[in-house]
Amino acid sequence: MTRLLTNEIASITELREPQKVLARANGKPVAILKNSKPVAYLVPAEAVQDPGENRIATIDEVMAALEATRAEAQPVLDYLKDK
Repeated sequence: MTRLLTNEIASITELREPQKVLARANGKPVAILKNSKPVAYLVPAEAVQDPGENRIATIDEVMAALEATRAEAQPVLDYLKDK
């Protein structure tokens, strides 16, 4: 059984009226099915992140993230130290 990456689905036949499919999906990606198997995903423009929103983390942000997860990662780091 194939796992779908979205809860919204539509058939190839429903794509005759894509505006209805997109309206029903409320801005979420839609899995397109043919014979009950996924063949494509239709991703509305509003579901795609604006590339201008991406930015590079500062070294302080990276260090803070590492420190925040250090307690969880420490057993693994200790194990790898001997390898």
